[in-house]
Amino acid sequence: MNPLALILIMFFANFTQSVAGFGMALVAVPLLTDMIGPQATAPLIPLAALVTQTVLLLRYRAAINLRTVGRLAAAAVVAIPAGVFVLTRADEDVVRAVLGVVLILYALYALFNLRLPPLRSPRWAYGFGFASGLLSGAYNIPGPPVVIYGSCRGWPPDEFRSNLQGFFMLSSVTVLGTHALAQHYTPDVFQAFLIALPGILLGLGAGIVLDRYINPVLFRRIVLLLLIVLGLNLIF
Repeated sequence: MNPLALILIMFFANFTQSVAGFGMALVAVPLLTDMIGPQATAPLIPLAALVTQTVLLLRYRAAINLRTVGRLAAAAVVAIPAGVFVLTRADEDVVRAVLGVVLILYALYALFNLRLPPLRSPRWAYGFGFASGLLSGAYNIPGPPVVIYGSCRGWPPDEFRSNLQGFFMLSSVTVLGTHALAQHYTPDVFQAFLIALPGILLGLGAGIVLDRYINPVLFRRIVLLLLIVLGLNLIF
């Protein structure tokens, strides 16, 4: 494990989350998976994410819709243990390849602004929450299904950020607990978290200070193109 590389990865991942409202796991997971493997990355990310989401939830808490977050989280909690189980049983090469495909599909969806039909019933939250829980347990990337759901429901920008942070925080707590029960937290994982902590805090602080000066459209496109590159790297 390269400590400097770990700090830089977590800095950029948390800077992305702070500016865009999501993206920490989307950026960090493929890079860390390539560096330390999926078995070590899986329990590390929830620890890091809990710090990130607590800070951002405090910042955006005013616009949160608790009923919506509750529906998404209720379904995710059911699915997360299944995702963790898949991770522990699957071949690492298969895990990497599937993660790469998910990253590329999501990046293409977002990059080309593909329009999906509006979802008028809030009950759709259970299906998208369940899909997010599976991805969260197996890959620590709960974002894509929930981002798509929020877009289809037409959430305003402030509510979008608040709901995402609330849901991600509940998801991270559940994933963390599941990995703890499965005894995936080793001294090496805690050491990696402590090494990554300065990068997490500096990335959050830089994003909060600089987000007003950054072109959000350009920044989003750069991140999505990076995800495609990372996805191809994981597959091939």
